[in-house]
Amino acid sequence: MTSLTAVSERAFASALETMTDEGLFELMAELEIRSGAMGRLSPADEIFAQIVLTESAIERRFPGRMLKPYRDWQVRRMRRDCA
Repeated sequence: MTSLTAVSERAFASALETMTDEGLFELMAELEIRSGAMGRLSPADEIFAQIVLTESAIERRFPGRMLKPYRDWQVRRMRRDCA
């Protein structure tokens, strides 16, 4: 990892901390879509790193609940979009 990559990852992680729950969940959904479009990801990929950082931010925000709040949000969004 280069120092530039480390700086951009720190800046990204810092930005995650200031996001609303809704914003954080929307970002995670967008990253999942982007990763699916790219096919197989490796730990060296920027999208992979952003997904890991976003997952960590969600888990810190909702201790002990892992990604359940995000999955619940996905269900609510799907129901809202289908209504």
